[in-house]
Amino acid sequence: MTVPRITPSVLRQQFQEQKDIALVDVREEDTFSEGHLLRAGSLPLSRLELLARKRLPRLSMPIVICADDEALAQRAAGRLQEAGYTAVFVLAGGIAAWKAQGLPVYKGVHVPSKGFAEVIEHNNETPYLSAEQLVQLRKSGADIVVLDSRSNEEYRDNTIPTAISVPGAELVYRIYDLAPSDQTTVVVNCGGRTRSIIGAQSLINAGIKNKVYSLKDGTMGWHLAGLTLERGQTPAYSQTSQRGLELAREATTAVAERFKLRAISHAELKAFRAEADQTTLYLFDVRSPEEYRDGHLDGFINIAGGQLIQETDRWIASWQARIVLSDDNCIRAIMTASWLAQLGLANVFYLGEGFGSESLVRDVPVDHGYRAFPLQGPEPKMLTVQEAATEIRAGRAAVIDVSLSSVYDAGHIPGAWHAVRSRLGANLSKLPASDLLIVTSEDGVLARFAASELLRMGRRSVAIGGGTRQWAEAGLGLETGLVNFLDEPDDVYYVPRRRKKDQARYMREYLDWEQGLLLQLGGDADCPFPVHS
Repeated sequence: MTVPRITPSVLRQQFQEQKDIALVDVREEDTFSEGHLLRAGSLPLSRLELLARKRLPRLSMPIVICADDEALAQRAAGRLQEAGYTAVFVLAGGIAAWKAQGLPVYKGVHVPSKGFAEVIEHNNETPYLSAEQLVQLRKSGADIVVLDSRSNEEYRDNTIPTAISVPGAELVYRIYDLAPSDQTTVVVNCGGRTRSIIGAQSLINAGIKNKVYSLKDGTMGWHLAGLTLERGQTPAYSQTSQRGLELAREATTAVAERFKLRAISHAELKAFRAEADQTTLYLFDVRSPEEYRDGHLDGFINIAGGQLIQETDRWIASWQARIVLSDDNCIRAIMTASWLAQLGLANVFYLGEGFGSESLVRDVPVDHGYRAFPLQGPEPKMLTVQEAATEIRAGRAAVIDVSLSSVYDAGHIPGAWHAVRSRLGANLSKLPASDLLIVTSEDGVLARFAASELLRMGRRSVAIGGGTRQWAEAGLGLETGLVNFLDEPDDVYYVPRRRKKDQARYMREYLDWEQGLLLQLGGDADCPFPVHS
C-alpha cells in the first residue's frame, strides 16, 4: 500500500488549525527519549499491535508516523494500514527534516506533562519544601502529614518515611480525612517533581485551608540529601467519611466552575459514542484499579487520574480528541479534567451524573487491542509449555524472547535470546544454528505476531501459548539477567530509581532536565499550553 507523506510545515499547520490528528514515534522507547517531537507519543513498532488500538481508537483518524528516517515509519504505516487504519501518513524526511527547519526536539519521556508541571509551579508560585526543611519541621514537632502522590507500585518500591500513599487524583477526595485539622501542614511528594507540584497545587486549587507544600525533587531529592527511604510499605485506604466526601464535593464543584469544566450526561455520552467514527473519543475511568475491577462503565479504560496527567502522551494521541472521564462521584474526574484542560487538551468532559443508573461491567478481559490486528503472515502453531520444553531439552530449537528487555531481565526461559522485535529479522544470523525457532513473550501475545513474521521470512517457527508467564506457572523455572541478546536493547527507558549503577548521577541529570523544560517550552511556538501566565 502507498503511504502518503506529510512535511513538517504541513504538520505544524495541522496543529495550529487544531485538527484531530495523532503524531506517533515508532522508534524504541529509549531511542525516543534521546530526541523527539513535542507532541509525539512513543508507540514502538516492536509492540505496536499491543498498544495501537487504545492509543489510536478511531480507524479513520489521521495518523502521522515519525522516526529517524522514513524506512521504519513506512513499516509501521503498512502495519496500521493492514489493520484497517485509513488515513496514515509518514513525516517526510523523518525527524532529521524537522530539525533541519530549526524546529525543536526534546529529550526524555512524557515531556508535555513534565514541562507543564514546571510551568504550573512557576506561574502559581507553588510552595515547596526541601528534604532538609521537612526533616527540620519534623524535628520541631510540627503537625505534618506527607502524602505520596505516585502509584501504589512506586510507593511500595520506595517512599519517604511515614508517607501515606495517595495517588494524585485521590488527594482532594481523601484530604479531609487524612488532615482533619486545618492546622496540619500537608506535604505532597512524588519521585521527582511533576506529581509533587500538581498534587500540591490541586489541594491549593481546591481551597483547603491547610498550609500545602510540594516536596522539592521528591524521593530523588530525599535520596540525594543522604536520607533513607522506606521500602516495601503497603498502601492502605480507609473508607472516605461522609464529612470528607461532602467537603470534597463542595471543593471540586468550585474547581469545576473556576476552570469552566464541561459535564455531560449519559445521553450525551451515547451521542459521543455514535460519532466516534468521525471524532476521536477516549473514555477513561480515573479511579483505582481495584475500584475499576469491582465495576465500571462499559468501554472505559482504567488509568488513575494522577497517572493520566503524569503520562498524558502515553494515553492520548490527539490533542483535539474528545476525552470523557468517569468515576462514581465526580470528584476524581473533576480534578483530573481540571489539569487536562489546562494542559491544552481541547475537548475534556466528565460524567456529571457519575455512574448514574447505568449497568456496570465487572469482568475485566485481558485485551491489549491486538485482536483488531490481522497477522501479516501465516498463523503459527502455538505450543504448550510442556511441548516447548521437550523441544528445548532435546536441543532441537532456539528460543527467542521478544518481551521488553526489562521483563526478560527479571525472568526468562533458560537459554532464551532476547530480541527487539522491530530488528528481529536483521539479527537472526546471530542465533545458534537451529532448524526450529520457538518464540515467547510475557503472555504469548506478541510471540504469536513475531512467529508469524518469521514464517513469512521462511524460517520454521512456533510460539508458546501463554508465553513465559505460563512457563513459570508450570514450575519449569526461569533464569534472570540480560545474558543473551541479539542486539543492544533500547526498548526501555529507565527512570533513575531503576538504574543499576550511578543512581545519584542519573537523578541529578533528571532533575536538571525537568527544570530545564520551562525554558525550552517557552521558546516553542507549537507548545499546546501557554507557558507564561
